[in-house]
Amino acid sequence: MRSGTATPHIPDEGEAHMLLLRLCKLFGLVLIMASSALAGGLDIRLEGGGVWFSRNDVRIPGDGGTKFDMLDLTGKGPDPYIRFYATYDFNDRHALRLTLAPLEVDGTGRLSEDVTFKDDVFTADTPTRGKYKFNTYRLTYRWSFCNRGRWRWGLGAAVLVRDADISLEQGDKRQSRDDLGLVPLLHWYGEYRLNDQASVILDAEGAWSPMGRAVDAALTAQYHFDSGWYAAAGYRTLEGGADNDEVYTFAWLHYAKVTVGFRF
Repeated sequence: MRSGTATPHIPDEGEAHMLLLRLCKLFGLVLIMASSALAGGLDIRLEGGGVWFSRNDVRIPGDGGTKFDMLDLTGKGPDPYIRFYATYDFNDRHALRLTLAPLEVDGTGRLSEDVTFKDDVFTADTPTRGKYKFNTYRLTYRWSFCNRGRWRWGLGAAVLVRDADISLEQGDKRQSRDDLGLVPLLHWYGEYRLNDQASVILDAEGAWSPMGRAVDAALTAQYHFDSGWYAAAGYRTLEGGADNDEVYTFAWLHYAKVTVGFRF
């Protein structure tokens, strides 16, 4: 038997909460400074839909644990998700975006073999509960270097706060591995305007190193209404992980997404 659910989760205490508050305060401070000095625009949007996993491999510790498939416990989905975005355009060329992207899935299943996870051994063919949390909070700067005709192109960089946790529970036995850290990312943006109201957008952020990688990319069709509201739909993929002595974890997620937003 296997069951999986995904519930959006934003930490409300500890270091993760403090880092999130600092990001929000920084974004708010920039908005206050910008609104008093520049005639910019604020864009607020809510994204949601369904998310599927095609991969979620785990080995903890990375140099001595047993590699197992977390999908045997949580399932592949689909599960619901939400994201929140707030973007401030200083002018036609410079913008700052805050992204809140919580994600948590858990479920109960059976491991295909005995698994060494941290300091315990979890036996095969025994009901085991697994949880995978990967909350990210980002602050992105974008420079639009080309806005000509139907095309708009932008480049930038992002600071990501990663609040991750992987845990196994079997009877009275429980082990977890949490991870809180900062990750720098590159940002790329491309938009093709079909007409004055409709456009197709490719938005991506990612990074690579010998110890791991991460990419979050979305292809979206967007339609603007005359009232300032807009709606969008598309596909998002999130792929990456880490491979070091402490942890090995790689996941690949696929999102069917819809968006509702308002531009002030």
